[in-house]
Amino acid sequence: MDEKDIRILMAVASEGVRSPDKIHELTDIPKSTVHYRLSQLRENGILKNDLYDLDLEKAGLSLTLISEIYAEFAEGYHESVGEKLAEIEGVNQVYFTMGDTDFIVISHVPNREMVESLVEEYEAIDEIQRTSSKFVISTVKDEPNPINDFEYETLVESITDKSESDT
Repeated sequence: MDEKDIRILMAVASEGVRSPDKIHELTDIPKSTVHYRLSQLRENGILKNDLYDLDLEKAGLSLTLISEIYAEFAEGYHESVGEKLAEIEGVNQVYFTMGDTDFIVISHVPNREMVESLVEEYEAIDEIQRTSSKFVISTVKDEPNPINDFEYETLVESITDKSESDT
């Protein structure tokens, strides 16, 4: 990646644009270069898809549940338990973590009944010793595009390959 790639990614993240024409307008990078770079970013797996942001509350998924999962330690448990958690309907994100908590599971659900159902399904997994779940009362920050949380200069210094040409 180089500075042009970062400018393109920042336009996509901050403006939510998917159109090469709009990216060209925002970045002043030639359209042909934008097309080429977007293709390269997709081929390299940096851009995964062209999904649009969704308002979860308006979609009826207004409760956010954050669950800490404590599992029985065994060889490969992070993969097997993680996969079991990920397969549960309503689970959106599963993170294997360091520290006292083995997994953090995040779900966006429509009602308290589904919260109870999720916790029961977590606890039905044999390797899980206990859980601790919390409702989000209000969201202070929920940035769907983490690239928006960095200054351009920071990204250039941190993730560009200084040896790449400026194609």
